[in-house]
Amino acid sequence: MEKGKLLIFSAPSGSGKSTIVRWLMGEHPELNLYFSVSCTSRPPRGTEQHGVDYFFLSPEEFRQRIDNDEFLEYEEVYQDRFYGTLKEQVERQLDAGQNVVFDVDVKGGINIKQFYGQRALSLFIQPPSVAELRRRLEGRGTDTPEAIENRLAKAEYELGFAPQFDHIVVNDRLDEAEAETLRLVAEFLGV
Repeated sequence: MEKGKLLIFSAPSGSGKSTIVRWLMGEHPELNLYFSVSCTSRPPRGTEQHGVDYFFLSPEEFRQRIDNDEFLEYEEVYQDRFYGTLKEQVERQLDAGQNVVFDVDVKGGINIKQFYGQRALSLFIQPPSVAELRRRLEGRGTDTPEAIENRLAKAEYELGFAPQFDHIVVNDRLDEAEAETLRLVAEFLGV
């Protein structure tokens, strides 16, 4: 069986990355896409489920796994707020012939791309502007004003990493961003 490939999606919070990834996975089964389920030390949001959306770990459990070198990549995004990808989980999926999708922060995306090289396609989903990003984050209604300011400050920093990705997809109009993403992914996978 042919091993799977890796698709890395990174973006500032509120760029529409997760919406594009869900559409791609839901509407295009021919791509054989499966999520890499990441770990996080943040509490679940809304209807998120352990083992489906994330593996939810305490900060202490996360640090123990770091010490055991179990992560392909990890990041302490804010104090005691970790995100990371377990090596064993990814290898198991690739060996099964799955094309593994990563919905990760910018530094994590860069690290995974460096680790896997040409077996991975890295896509940066970019908002049309920081002002539009603010509008989207406020429209979600899921974050406090302070959290939104923190996300916007982080977004401005993350936008500087966009040139390190294989492709940048500007999400101004969702349908156009989805079409461009599908074209890039299908071309990479040879579908």
